[in-house]
Amino acid sequence: MTEPFYDSPTPVQAGLKCCCPRCGEGKLFQGFLKLAPRCDRCGLDYGFADPADGPAFFVMSGVGIVVTAVFAWVEVMYQPPIWVHLVTTFPALILGCLATLRPVKAWLVAAQYINKAEEGRFESLGRHDYDPRRL
Repeated sequence: MTEPFYDSPTPVQAGLKCCCPRCGEGKLFQGFLKLAPRCDRCGLDYGFADPADGPAFFVMSGVGIVVTAVFAWVEVMYQPPIWVHLVTTFPALILGCLATLRPVKAWLVAAQYINKAEEGRFESLGRHDYDPRRL
């Protein structure tokens, strides 16, 4: 029996739509950030997905750099009182991180699926000079 053909989206498309990386239609998330056990359309098991802390790192780094740059520019150009920064900077950081965390996690899960990512293995059995002719 042959497996059906799926027109898979790119990892970025699947990330922006937060959809299944195989069929592009099913839901990827069960909650805000909790992955569903499997796709409700094509049945893909999401057990392979382990983005770990990657999404949080990329989101905090990217949003932090952008918000800090805007903060510094506003401070140099307009020199507002500190309360203006407190009222604008912290909400911008929080909302920016929350708004981008889900699509970035979906993008990393899709990239793992498309690139068939798996845990690294040592083929050399621990030796640096692996040569199969010597075994």
